[in-house]
Amino acid sequence: MSLSQNIISAIRSVVGSNRVVLHEPSFQGNEWLYIKECLDTTFVSSVGQFVDRFETYLAEYTGAAYAVSVVNGTAALHIALLLAGVQQGDEVLIPALTFVATANAVSYCGASPHFVDSNEHDMGIDPVKLRQYLAVSTERCGGKCVNKTTGKVIRALVPMHTFGHPADLDGLLKIARDFNLALVEDAAESLGSYYHGRHTGTLGLFGTLSFNGNKIITTGGGGAILTNDPELARKARHLTTTAKISHAWEYRHDEIAYNYRMPNINAALGCAQLEQLTSFLDSKRALFEAYNDAFSKIDGVRLFAEPTGCRSNYWLQTLIIDEPYESQREVILKTTHDTGIMTRPAWVLMNELVPYLNCPAMDLSFAKSLSARVINIPSSPNIKA
Repeated sequence: MSLSQNIISAIRSVVGSNRVVLHEPSFQGNEWLYIKECLDTTFVSSVGQFVDRFETYLAEYTGAAYAVSVVNGTAALHIALLLAGVQQGDEVLIPALTFVATANAVSYCGASPHFVDSNEHDMGIDPVKLRQYLAVSTERCGGKCVNKTTGKVIRALVPMHTFGHPADLDGLLKIARDFNLALVEDAAESLGSYYHGRHTGTLGLFGTLSFNGNKIITTGGGGAILTNDPELARKARHLTTTAKISHAWEYRHDEIAYNYRMPNINAALGCAQLEQLTSFLDSKRALFEAYNDAFSKIDGVRLFAEPTGCRSNYWLQTLIIDEPYESQREVILKTTHDTGIMTRPAWVLMNELVPYLNCPAMDLSFAKSLSARVINIPSSPNIKA
């Protein structure tokens, strides 16, 4: 059989013969009960007990000292970058292989994304290659890391935990320290993932999460900012609630800010979802093991596994096509879709998107190779392996 036929056969051996989507939420807990409580009490917007409860649950689960819930993951990253000191005219190091929200959040700050390469070990930023690049392309001026070519300050480094797999945070934290960069983790995809025993999103100055409809848990739309710094948490909450000064009736605001607070009805959904997170993670790990067994018998493709010493949430199960077969990717995508199996490729690299064509970038050879060989396959927690 062809590679695409072998892939379809392997997927069908796990998911069965019905049409199957890439990822859909599972509502098997208290979702209806909690949402009904919001409706019955009329607390559906920015005030209500579920927002506070959701933040408490998140902080307890991740081990972060503070969690601030917001309307989506992009808003979370936007605020985190602002509070990390990113200013108009700065540059921010982000992977070229990421979802566009990472680059957009940098742009919202008036800064420019500066694209860096990934590695094969975890699909995240390559710390060895990045260190070598920064050593020759930047200089230290007044304690700041400055791009020699553009003359702009490089203010922050944003690793993204690709498809839920933790990036090499030890290596990246050392780079952040050595080059005076704020490290902000884009952990949008990695709730439930651990880097050497610590939850992703808790090792940098900030971490940000997403609870979009296709994430491991969902609030419909939503996100959160994680931090261990009490003052930064206070500022994050203030900026995301229009900088309103607390008062029984007056509306006074002490700076230009954002209406980013998560509504109570979304948080209610999130509370019910968090109660089921352990079972979702167990289901995804079982699905990985079933897929791994099925694909171990096929030449030309492999299932991506969690990095050594880490524990991934396996948010999206990921195939990587061997380089000699990469020309078959489009055929595989079309054939799987035609047979009722939803698959998708990795994102188009950020430096290839029209808004970001002129942004600075290092050599992106591995990110380019990876983007041509990655295929995500059905990963919903309700797939019973």
